[in-house]
Amino acid sequence: MSSDSTSLPPAAAKTAKTAKAPKPVAIAQILFSQGFGTRRHCAALLRHGLVSIGGTVVEDPDETFHTACLVFEVEGQTWPFHEKALILLYKPAGYECSRKPSHHPSVFSLLPEPLRNRDIQPVGRLDEDTTGLLLLTDDGPLQHKLTSPKYHVPKLYQAVCKAEVDEAQLRQLVAGVLLEERNPKLAEEPVQAVSAERLPDGRLQMALTEGRYHQAKRMVAAVGNRVLSLHRQRIGALDLPAGLKEGGWMWLDDAQRELAMSEPDA
Repeated sequence: MSSDSTSLPPAAAKTAKTAKAPKPVAIAQILFSQGFGTRRHCAALLRHGLVSIGGTVVEDPDETFHTACLVFEVEGQTWPFHEKALILLYKPAGYECSRKPSHHPSVFSLLPEPLRNRDIQPVGRLDEDTTGLLLLTDDGPLQHKLTSPKYHVPKLYQAVCKAEVDEAQLRQLVAGVLLEERNPKLAEEPVQAVSAERLPDGRLQMALTEGRYHQAKRMVAAVGNRVLSLHRQRIGALDLPAGLKEGGWMWLDDAQRELAMSEPDA
């Protein structure tokens, strides 16, 4: 059977004829898009022989490359091309999820300069004293899907409480509690944990799909207890990697992105 577009249905043949492979991109533009400075600075990096691809130094700012699976080096630092960045950071306590922190260092100070230069934003903030899994991205639609209650992406938290949670408190967290809110409408809407259980070490583990201000802490307070420390272990079906140290970060691939948007196994 012929494999050309004439053997395809009319709509498919039209698509085959009009589909175009992505064009190669000038290396200076690639560096600029990845956060390596202004266009002038990126051109200077190249002209000074500080950029290489596959072990070969690239000096011409206008030399073009395909970006799919592209890996390059800048001043000896290996860097994979990502059209949209999706970063997982193990947030330590004592850092604010803001580019303009008020009292503590910013989580952005834990990232290399090229990432700080990109317009990545935290996907839902963690309090200064909360630790655990924090995603950062410059992909707006993805950020919306991960934070909007409409999509019901669960976030799994583990908390050390002042008193060990009892069965009545666990049932109440799942049934729903009312929180004090400035918005009267929100104050009338109970917030519920998707699940709540007591771990063998006595910690509370609960999954939430909303992201109200200090929600986990306020829910625990509403059932007559108090959170002493809080940790986020999972977003969707994406767990905090066991080998990642506090303050460490990693790129996420397409499979991990899908995990972040998926329901975890029961």
